[in-house]
Amino acid sequence: MRVTEYAGFDAVGLAELVAKGEVSPAELQAAAHEAVRAVNPRINAVVETWQADDEPAGGSTPLAGVPFLIKDIGVAMAGLRMELGSRLAAGNVSGADSFLMRRFRRAGLVTFGRTATPELAYSNTTEPVLYGATRNPWDLGRSAGGSSGGAGAAVAAGMVPIAHATDAAGSIRVPASCNGLFGLKPTRGRVSAGPYADEVFNGLAVQGGISRTVRDSAALLDLIRGPEPGDPYFAQEPSRPYAEEVTRHPGTLRIGVLAQAWGGHRTAAPVADAVSRTARLLESLGHRVEEAEVDLGADWEEFVLASARQWTANLAASIDELAAATGRPVDSSTLEPPTLAGYHYGQRVSGPQFVAALELRNRIARSLARSFDAYDLLLTPTLPELPVPLGTHAQAAEELDGLGWLRRLFDLSPFTVAFNVAGTPAMSVPVTADAETGLPIGMQFAAGYGREDQLFRLAGQLEQASPWSGRTPAVWAGNEAPGHRLAIA
Repeated sequence: MRVTEYAGFDAVGLAELVAKGEVSPAELQAAAHEAVRAVNPRINAVVETWQADDEPAGGSTPLAGVPFLIKDIGVAMAGLRMELGSRLAAGNVSGADSFLMRRFRRAGLVTFGRTATPELAYSNTTEPVLYGATRNPWDLGRSAGGSSGGAGAAVAAGMVPIAHATDAAGSIRVPASCNGLFGLKPTRGRVSAGPYADEVFNGLAVQGGISRTVRDSAALLDLIRGPEPGDPYFAQEPSRPYAEEVTRHPGTLRIGVLAQAWGGHRTAAPVADAVSRTARLLESLGHRVEEAEVDLGADWEEFVLASARQWTANLAASIDELAAATGRPVDSSTLEPPTLAGYHYGQRVSGPQFVAALELRNRIARSLARSFDAYDLLLTPTLPELPVPLGTHAQAAEELDGLGWLRRLFDLSPFTVAFNVAGTPAMSVPVTADAETGLPIGMQFAAGYGREDQLFRLAGQLEQASPWSGRTPAVWAGNEAPGHRLAIA
């Protein structure tokens, strides 16, 4: 299969070709390797590849035989490196599969590489010292987002149709928005983080994927959802497969719009205009849309302070564990300035301060839950501005302490993190693009706890009403000539 042909299929489409015998998993893997060789030197999204088994282990599934990439953090694959984007963990080899990796294998996915992440996933742009910056396929001078920036750029550029991603504060939705993709953060407890952790960052972080089509993400979540022994959370199983929800009519939804973020952060004009256009599209589809006042449940600065304490205490513990395992020092030779600053800040967080931060998490979760009594879904921009230029974080990374760095990250992505705190599902949908630059603009929709079904139904409807599959970035494996840019639909 030619790369130009391979890049035009989504994951479900490729699996259907395999099931019909029209192409083999080995042929798909060869095309995926060729796609990586063709475009990765320009965007630096994939940090390692290997030759996977030609035949998938999962038998017949909706994704069997599909080439797949895992993020360099959050999932362990036996015998292969997971370096967390950090010099502190460079060369680290996983001893066994994590539960999620076992499910990827059972799904029949053919995992052949890993994607870039910022150091310890501790940024919303992917520019680590260890492997260098990941570039946005739409504009090589801009960020691909983070922390799943490598996954987002790889999917957008056509290396794979879907890739593994994680999300603790927007790390699925932010790269999806930056790269013109679909990304859904599942409900807390929907996908197991075991066996090495019962929860990551006290339940803030979840596992999922980034894809070009809604049905791919739905198929993936169907194949990896469900609890494992010892999991601390349990999200009620859906009444039907998510893959079926994508084609079901969502009905008339009550949708509350929050165009300006908590804390007084202003949404840039192109993004605010995109929110207005999305609201009009929703109304044309029969939904009831109105401006909403969404009570966060806390003052913004109180929220940032509590989050910084929770985040950095977890970060400090993780770094101490890594240092003990590798025998390396915890200093500027192994960690980047913001990570090291977060480590030192986390060391000073007291037990009572940490417990108070968890109590604030509960207050925010309860407050946001009340919003879903009034509305079926909430609509916000995924990001308040277009993807930032590479290097935007550089000076701040050198100058800010642990609290200042978290404040900066939250200021640049103020809409996403609250739904991680609440544990509720949220998705970024590439409904529209900026008219002047052509850059994609993601719209975030959030639902109540366990209501991924509502999100998939609306996403499927939006995909039909405003198709984004015809939009391709400047760097795309499906282009006949390198650098050729197709018009945005």
